[in-house]
Amino acid sequence: MTDVEQVYADHREGVFRYLRRIVGGTDVARDLTQEVFLRVSRAGVPDAPGNERRAWVFRIARNLALNHVRDGRRRPVLVTLVQAAVPATQELSAALHAAIAALPDEDRDIFLLRESAGLSYQEIASACELTTVLVRSRLHRARQTLRGTLSASLQLREQRGIRCAAAGDRGGDEW
Repeated sequence: MTDVEQVYADHREGVFRYLRRIVGGTDVARDLTQEVFLRVSRAGVPDAPGNERRAWVFRIARNLALNHVRDGRRRPVLVTLVQAAVPATQELSAALHAAIAALPDEDRDIFLLRESAGLSYQEIASACELTTVLVRSRLHRARQTLRGTLSASLQLREQRGIRCAAAGDRGGDEW
């Protein structure tokens, strides 16, 4: 197996998951994943330890995703539409996607590289050309923001559920 084939086998799934979360669509993510490994094959795989090689592949993926977004073809859309009678898990999933989409671009990238692709802090730092301290800080900020957003969303859902139940008990048409 060549170096390119090995890199592809090792990182294809993680790159695809990361790109799908950034661009919001499976077809576009497949195309970008293919482009990532086309660029890997053209550039030649660097002779580096596994985690440095992984960071290099994800730097290519991140740059392609950022270019895709900047070109205006599509803004990252991670929101799933919520219908009135969806189960709680779907509503929570939609709230999570919306909260991730609302993060600042750099924080969202770092969060998704960590949570979707499973990169280490050092690999993220290398892929984003940042220090590990800055990666930790931005990841912490992203998680805090997501906690706050999701907490508010859950409280609103609970209040809405209580009000709906109260309106139903009185036989009112408020909801």
